[in-house]
Amino acid sequence: MTNNKATILVVEDDLNLMHGIRDILELDGYNVLTATNGLAGLEVLREQPVPPDLIVSDIMMPHMNGYDFFNTVRGIDSWVAIPFIFLTAKGDRDDIRRGKLMGAEDYVVKPFDAEDLLIAVYAKLDRKKQLDNAWQSEMTDIKHNILTILNHEMRTPLTYVVAYADMLMNRNANDVSADDMRGFLRGINAGANRLRRLVENFILLVDLETGQAEETFGWRSTYTTKYEDIFNRIVKKYMDIALENRITLCVQVDDDLPGVVADINYLTASLECLVDNAIKFSTKPDTTVTLHAYAEGEYVCLAVEDHGRGIPQHELKNIFENFYQINREKYEDQGAGSGLAIVNNIVRIHGGSISVESIFGQGSTFVIHLPIADNTGADQAG
Repeated sequence: MTNNKATILVVEDDLNLMHGIRDILELDGYNVLTATNGLAGLEVLREQPVPPDLIVSDIMMPHMNGYDFFNTVRGIDSWVAIPFIFLTAKGDRDDIRRGKLMGAEDYVVKPFDAEDLLIAVYAKLDRKKQLDNAWQSEMTDIKHNILTILNHEMRTPLTYVVAYADMLMNRNANDVSADDMRGFLRGINAGANRLRRLVENFILLVDLETGQAEETFGWRSTYTTKYEDIFNRIVKKYMDIALENRITLCVQVDDDLPGVVADINYLTASLECLVDNAIKFSTKPDTTVTLHAYAEGEYVCLAVEDHGRGIPQHELKNIFENFYQINREKYEDQGAGSGLAIVNNIVRIHGGSISVESIFGQGSTFVIHLPIADNTGADQAG
């Protein structure tokens, strides 16, 4: 067995047994720390610059028993991930069940065979190593995605801002026509707005991933039937960029639609992500992006339809993942690839679902399905 000099804390009040366990572990190549009870174990932990890789602890000890020691360790952020093995003479099923229900990784009953202890220790350390490697891999992927996004997304809008600002700075004010000035300011504004949307999306994504958005939804959600108002605000916000790309934004809201319980800000943000994508991927000029609200069964459906690039069928299962973009290197698309992940999470906290129909080369329709509520739901939601 290999362990790369893992460090193990042994907490045991029987000195002879503690020394025996220490010898067994050290002979197998482990670094061993020792303590005679839970309080002493906490002192040892506090003295270590780096937490041990594993804790093996007796249960029945003076001053602080193993259960209280375990709960204290699990209450400290820097120690919470340390694997924990209870080592005790208690063989009663209820005691074993209690230890496992508390979250201990294993439970070894005295008397034990040295090989059994080593196998339990190795198994828990190996599992910890697997989890650490998985976490490191995930962090590496996240860092790569963030660096890619920052390199691509920050540079492009900053280029707009800096380039147009430089042109203004380097020209004599009398030589700049009103049309040129408006053009420069539009360029600066476009870059600034893109940066703002990028930052806002990152902040919203963090709120959604950490659960903060669900708490906000709990106190901010309300009963609403104002789908047309929501659509019209979005159309007003995206009108300039739509006109620049020769795209017409259309609003269709069926009559007498039932209400839903929604956080208007979050719902608007999700629809803005869909509209932003629809405009971005409508590569052909003189096409239409349609926002349509209608009822279907027990749901109010909010659809965004475009006639753009479309999505290949094999990519549909991936598009709601964080930072995912279809063939980013080929298309050099704007955006962080977080928009659909944001939409999916927002729809989830609304108790709804999202579906997509797409034909590659012809366009896509994204539909948010929100459960119909009655007026009593307004009081419950707020």
